[in-house]
Amino acid sequence: MGKIVSILCFLFLVTSSRGQEIEESYLWDADRKLTWADFKGKIPPAADPAATTASGISYKYSANLIHHEVHLDFEVSAFFYPNESWYKPEVCDDLVLSHEQLHFDITELFARKMREKLARTSFSDNVKAEIREIYKKTLEELKKYQELYDWETNFSRNREKQLEWNKKIAEALKQ
Repeated sequence: MGKIVSILCFLFLVTSSRGQEIEESYLWDADRKLTWADFKGKIPPAADPAATTASGISYKYSANLIHHEVHLDFEVSAFFYPNESWYKPEVCDDLVLSHEQLHFDITELFARKMREKLARTSFSDNVKAEIREIYKKTLEELKKYQELYDWETNFSRNREKQLEWNKKIAEALKQ
């Protein structure tokens, strides 16, 4: 009964990836804000947006089954991918940059939600599938929230709403 089974897994998702291998990434850090110099990707032909932030959530875990109980150690992180992120200098300003920063900050909020969910969950011996389901649901919620953010702020064009979201997300990150 003292048998220990270990499972290791590492997955990531780039919310704006085009299937390219991504070499460079920045881990979310409350003390480091994005600058336009971080946006190193090429502007796609006929691109409508003023800028695009490629960010994603990654996780890794190990699960030990001890006496029919799963013990989980995990890391969940939010990343920014500079080579997939781009901007049009002629139409971007500090407000647009704050909009793009919030996309990254929102990714961090959902990484935190996933951490909380993993910490609260009692896993069965099907831990791999259960973690994948938590990850999948987290990404679905993240996508919807990012879309709501863009819609309400009109992609930063609604200055009043953008400032409201800046405050809302800053408060959420303090918790």
